[in-house]
Amino acid sequence: MKRTVNIFILIMILSCGMLLSSCSLDEQPRDQIPEAEAYTSHEALYLNTVATLYNYIGGYDEGQGLQGTIRGVYDLQTFGSDEAMIPLRGGDWYDGGLWQAMYEHSWSAGHDLPKNAWLYLYKVVALCNKSLETLEDHKELAGDSYLEWQAEVRALRAMYYWYLLDLFGDVPLVTDNSISMNEVTRESRKRVFEFCEDELMKTVLFLPEEKSTREGDYYGRITQPVAYFVLAKLMLGAEVYTGTPRWQDCIGFCDDICEMDYSLESLYKSNFLVYNQNSSENIFTIPMNKNLFTNQQQNIVRSLHYRHASAYGYGGENGTCATLQTLKVFGYPDDIDPRFYDCYHYEKVYTPEGKTVTDRTGKPLVYAPDKVLPDLSGSPYLETAGARMYKYEFDKNSTKDGKLVDNDIVLFRYADVLLMRAECKVRLGEDGSDDFNAVRSRSTSKSRPCTLDNILDERLLELCWEGWRRPDLIRFHRYKSLYEGPGAIDESDGHTTVFPIPADVRALNKNLTQNPGY
Repeated sequence: MKRTVNIFILIMILSCGMLLSSCSLDEQPRDQIPEAEAYTSHEALYLNTVATLYNYIGGYDEGQGLQGTIRGVYDLQTFGSDEAMIPLRGGDWYDGGLWQAMYEHSWSAGHDLPKNAWLYLYKVVALCNKSLETLEDHKELAGDSYLEWQAEVRALRAMYYWYLLDLFGDVPLVTDNSISMNEVTRESRKRVFEFCEDELMKTVLFLPEEKSTREGDYYGRITQPVAYFVLAKLMLGAEVYTGTPRWQDCIGFCDDICEMDYSLESLYKSNFLVYNQNSSENIFTIPMNKNLFTNQQQNIVRSLHYRHASAYGYGGENGTCATLQTLKVFGYPDDIDPRFYDCYHYEKVYTPEGKTVTDRTGKPLVYAPDKVLPDLSGSPYLETAGARMYKYEFDKNSTKDGKLVDNDIVLFRYADVLLMRAECKVRLGEDGSDDFNAVRSRSTSKSRPCTLDNILDERLLELCWEGWRRPDLIRFHRYKSLYEGPGAIDESDGHTTVFPIPADVRALNKNLTQNPGY
């Protein structure tokens, strides 16, 4: 009989740190009910096949969640780009060269961030496969809800495969809960793209039309507008993913969203307030509630200087900051776009009560945005170089050193839809200025022509800290390291536009070939 291996075990074996034969598959955790008892009612079936999957959109541990935690998907999309960096600050933030490798594009197949992202994304894929199998087995119990629930899980799985193909290119496409180890191979990026498109098109009309960002039955769930947004992103990147542009199709899916009663908030910062569930602009978020969920928002804490964070009641880590390229796009210091003030702490900073924050010597703490370097060792700006993440309103009732907050983390929003549509129109030789100006005029009265170069800048101005910079730069053929020092990587072959298949994963399965250049 052919030996089969559950794909969940295939992915999670790395966490066991031992051979498959030494991992017990028969454990009965005391905090879990027996599987047979999980599917005894209509409500229990939904909770234990569909609702439970949403526990993984955000995260608590490193590498888990689409945003909010560290060393995972969000960091790959952000710190390998020209948007943000984590400088070496003397003895702080060396971490074995982890962050310098991101800045220099010198990461290898052994780098922790791609491995964390791979394990996390495939874990959720495996859980989706299991849920679909269970729903099929209990189809009668699901009753009239079956098609909607199945569509919800299939659309969620397609979204995760979109992240996988975007980050890694050719990846295994596994839709069965069990698979022979020697049958797991990489499918072409084009094939995975077609799978995502097909799954979303087959399921979208079975999804509810309701907004996902309002508290209620559909809060935080995959609904029609979320699926249309992922389809729009797929089409926006189609030329990168498949070699064939799909600009008109992207416009079509953006049109679908525009007909769904979304609008730009009058104030940019309204999208990131504490209790931002009522934003008319947010399309898909990670629900945050310090009393109900364990999802963390670690990005602001990771950015703020220790003394600055302490003034907010946080435990700061004095790490992430804007690059010089980002300062240039924002017009710092002479012609600053107003969104800079909503997205960054810079120069002198204050407590929530308006008092001046002081440094270790008692002098005013002053960030120096334009003094940032990859290695600040020996610099007088060792602790203060770089503009720091602001973006989300301070939650005065936060807990766990500011990591448990009530600001929902924004994943997809309507401003991005308008900028996607503007870009596609310009690429097709049409006028995208209405959408471009709608986004831009909310924050500034300074007009710019709607050109591709200005759209790329506008995407950074509008969407900084939201995890879109890497795919944007790749699509515009601008993705390269800012590092030009000794040992700089030759990126002429473009191999770093996808991350390597993790070495530990390939060690378990020799069928998984490596991406070129690694």
